[in-house]
Amino acid sequence: MSVAAARLSAPPRESTTIAAVGTAHFTSHLLQLAFAPLFLTMHEELGVSFTELGLILTCFYLASGSGQVLAGILVDRFGAHRLLLGGMVLHAVSIAAMGLVPSYWMLLPLALLAGLGNAVYHPADLSILSHRIPQARLGKAFAVHVMAASIGFAVSPLASGAIALAFGWRAALMGMGGIALLITVALFLIRPALHTPSHGHVTDGPPPPSFMKVLLTPVVMLAFLYFFLTSMALVGIQNFAIAALQEGFAISVGFATMAMTVYQLSTAAGVMMGGFVADRATHHHRVAMTGLALSAVFAALIPLGQQPAWATGGLLVCIGLSLGITLPSRDVLVRRTAPKGATGKVFGVVYSGFDVGSLLAPLMYGAIMDHHMPRMLFLAAAVPFCLAIVTAMGVRQRRA
Repeated sequence: MSVAAARLSAPPRESTTIAAVGTAHFTSHLLQLAFAPLFLTMHEELGVSFTELGLILTCFYLASGSGQVLAGILVDRFGAHRLLLGGMVLHAVSIAAMGLVPSYWMLLPLALLAGLGNAVYHPADLSILSHRIPQARLGKAFAVHVMAASIGFAVSPLASGAIALAFGWRAALMGMGGIALLITVALFLIRPALHTPSHGHVTDGPPPPSFMKVLLTPVVMLAFLYFFLTSMALVGIQNFAIAALQEGFAISVGFATMAMTVYQLSTAAGVMMGGFVADRATHHHRVAMTGLALSAVFAALIPLGQQPAWATGGLLVCIGLSLGITLPSRDVLVRRTAPKGATGKVFGVVYSGFDVGSLLAPLMYGAIMDHHMPRMLFLAAAVPFCLAIVTAMGVRQRRA
């Protein structure tokens, strides 16, 4: 599916690169939602609270967020392809090992290791695309990259849940990690399509800007906040909505899982439309602001009233579609802030905002679930969507 989607009016060599990078991003998100359908079973079998289960995700995103900044620096210095493949191996092996441990507390250090592996994807993926894809097709390339993530999110609960129903949650984690490892081996065989230059040995031209100069650039910090706030909303919906729909709306686990799958697919559809919009738009921040506003409205409507299950699922689909349209424009905005030789640093800093939000959000949403207020989960997700609109206003089409 990723290979077919990559053939968006791009030459063959570019298509291979886009497909390979999209497959890597698919793998990242395939593993990130592996826990979503397992939380209720883990809650019962391990005898832990939802807050404690949220701590697993917090550890994961703590390592991913802090490691992503370092990964961005290393990507610029040593080349993105090396960091990407190494991180994928660490991520896959750590998730598989989580299915083997005998106690809850042993899950936490493995979550940290998995987070370190996950840290490489965004700075490496987007640096590869920025170096290998021309500006005229970069919006569509970013769209495929994001769409692959949405497909990974859509497939993950179904695959993990299916394995868990047949063999248990431990087998689900081992199976998901094994699938990711096989994908990594396949990408290793076509690694020339991922090759990017290293700036560690460049002697001609001005040196790339330092990490601190990138970090203190105002537009980069605004983009960081944008990612932080949107992640605060998305983590609640993606990781806790299935449990919230069961407890607060009396929706079956099968329908809730299917609704989240359709939500992810609608996000992918929105991303594809957003890719064409991004290549033609002149005001990318307006695209982002409009999509965020609609997402906030749809999320706030979910807990209001006693609408039927299909209507609740329809609102989730609307959130995914609205948000998906914004994502390619978001990445084009970030790319335009990056000076030459600092693409990895910029994407590392900005995307670490997503992980910082993701490490804090599970504790908040876990507490909401532990206090038996599942309907409030969707209102809580609407608030950061609204706040992110303010940051999008400041992220303009300009270079750092």
